[in-house]
Order: sequence, then structure tokens, then C-alpha cells
Amino acid sequence: MTRFLPDYRAHIIHTTVAGPRSEIWRLLLGIAVMVGVYVLFAMFYQQAIFELARYRPTFEEELLAGSTPLAMYVLLASFGLFTLSVFGVVKVLHKRDALSVLGPLILAVPQFFRVILVLAIVCLALMVLPPYDMGGLPVPNMGLGLWTVLLPLSLIAVFIQISAEEVFFRGYLQQQLGARFRSPLVWMGIPSVLFAIGHYQPAEAGENAVIIVVWAGLFGVLMADLTARAGSIGPALAVHFVNNVTALLITSLPDALGGLALWHTPFGMEDAEQLRAWLPVDFAMMIVSWLAARLALRR
Repeated sequence: MTRFLPDYRAHIIHTTVAGPRSEIWRLLLGIAVMVGVYVLFAMFYQQAIFELARYRPTFEEELLAGSTPLAMYVLLASFGLFTLSVFGVVKVLHKRDALSVLGPLILAVPQFFRVILVLAIVCLALMVLPPYDMGGLPVPNMGLGLWTVLLPLSLIAVFIQISAEEVFFRGYLQQQLGARFRSPLVWMGIPSVLFAIGHYQPAEAGENAVIIVVWAGLFGVLMADLTARAGSIGPALAVHFVNNVTALLITSLPDALGGLALWHTPFGMEDAEQLRAWLPVDFAMMIVSWLAARLALRR
């Protein structure tokens, strides 16, 4: 019977560092301080950005939609402010090395690159398969030359965004809860539910808002599973990175954070039926990426 249970022995490696200061009151206080510090940082950041952009009348509109490269860089870079607030709380309130939320670096770094390599092979394999029907041909958004020039900075920006989410959900939250509770229902379930709720956008997604929340919840569970199997957030960072590079830099929705994409989909966020028809492919890709990451960890 035990052979059918997940092998989460490595999770101890990830959570042991949080053990000495894993009290629930400390976790709740930490979250409150993180949010407060982030809001403060964001206020100054927003003020600075709008001061610099006051000679560009359309910038506020671009920022809301993420419709230009500059707007996307500003939006994605803002996630770094939350990472800084997490690091600060870990250092001051929990009195441990800020980078310990990643898990041991000796594990996290090689695991990240191993999973990236396997996922790159998966993506190349998918490229030679017959094209998926997206309800029409992808619409060019940016010239290949400009996209290539911007790519290094774009990759850094996407990494800043995804690392903020992984550092908090699979790093800080999963570590603190895992050090306190043995049940995966707690240390896997609570961060995944919160991650899902954070993706609830009824105004933008309309009829598909709940489906997107389910997608995000399942994604959170699978990333928590990888973290528990690996003993670090390295694999989760890799899967999240490749997922968002594909969704933000390769083919994105035209009306939702599409400013850095090479192509746009032939439908937008408001096209509920077409978007819903494409979501099963997204679910399938998520499962394939998770399985590929697990395969990479077994090498």
C-alpha cells in the first residue's frame, strides 16, 4: 500500500530550517508584515513610475492592460517588491537566512536547471507535432528582431514575477506550515487554495473565472508536490518559469498582458467560448510539465 503514496521524505529538507520558529502566530504576523511592507513599497514604486511616465499620456492605459513592452516590464518588475518583503520577514521575524525559503541552494539550483532542460526537450517535441487548433492562426504582435533583442530582459522580468509567487507560496508558506503540521492537506492545501484565490478575476475572465481558479489551484498542488519531492522550490520555479514564458513571451492573449509576446491568440479574454475550448490544452500541458519535472528529479 505504501508504494502508492507520494514519496515526500525530501520535504523534511525543505521544512527543517523553519522548525525553530514555526509558531502560527509568527506565520500570521509574518504574512501581515509582508503585505504591509509590500503595499508601502508599491506606493513609492507607483509614484516613481508615474512621475517618470508623466510625459506619456497613454501609459496608465498601457499599464492596466500590459499592452506594451515597457508596461510589461514595469508590471513584472513590481513582483520583486513582494520577494523583498518575504526575504525581510524571514530574516527579521524568523531569524534565518532569507534565501533559505528556496530550500538548500545545493539542491535548488541544479534541480532548476535539470527541470528546465527536460521541459525544453518537451517543448521542442511539441513543436514538431501537428499544430493545435486555436480557432484561427496566431496574430503577429512583435517583429522577430525586436522580440529577440528584448528576450534577455523579458526572461529576467518573467523570472522576477514567477519567483515572487514561488518564494511566497511554495517557499515561505509551505515551509512554515510543513514545519508545524505533518499532513499534506495543510501544507499543500492552504497555499494552493490561496494561490487559486489570487487568480480569481471575474471582471477580466468573466464566465471562465472559476475555471481559471481551478487551473491555478491544481497548479499550486502540483508545484507543492514537486517541492515536497525535491526538498527545494527549484523544480517549481522551473515549471512556473517555462509556463509563464510560453504564456507571456511566446503566445499570449491580446487583451491581457500581451505586450511582450511574439504572437497573440486569435481570441481575447472576452471570448469566453473560445477561451474555454483552449483551457483543456492548458490543463494537459500543466500535467505533462509536472510529469516531466518528476522524471527530471529521478535522474
